[in-house]
Amino acid sequence: MATAMIDRPGEDGADASERLKRVVEENPVLVFGQRGCFMCHVVNRLLLGHGVKAVVWEVEEGEESSLVQEIAMMPGDQRLQFPAVFIGGRFVGGIDRLISLHISGDLVPILKEAGALWL
Repeated sequence: MATAMIDRPGEDGADASERLKRVVEENPVLVFGQRGCFMCHVVNRLLLGHGVKAVVWEVEEGEESSLVQEIAMMPGDQRLQFPAVFIGGRFVGGIDRLISLHISGDLVPILKEAGALWL
């Protein structure tokens, strides 16, 4: 799978939350997914089909609840499920929402606006 990987925060508390917020804001497309999840693979293939190489944050088993809590503290209405896709620093949704955006033709403009796509 052609994805970029990022390190998970090693600190606890506010430092980890701030780092998570920074990672979401700094990456045009970020996908949170569980290791080995085939739906995460589908999300990545859809994005690669548009020429977008997403940054992937692989969530280890047992980390899910703490990550969900950290993301819930970020601004916006996050109803998180994995894979969770952030585009342009904003939570887009899961695989169902991403596919809906793709089918409706709204995905490409969102990717362009986020600076993930230049065409």
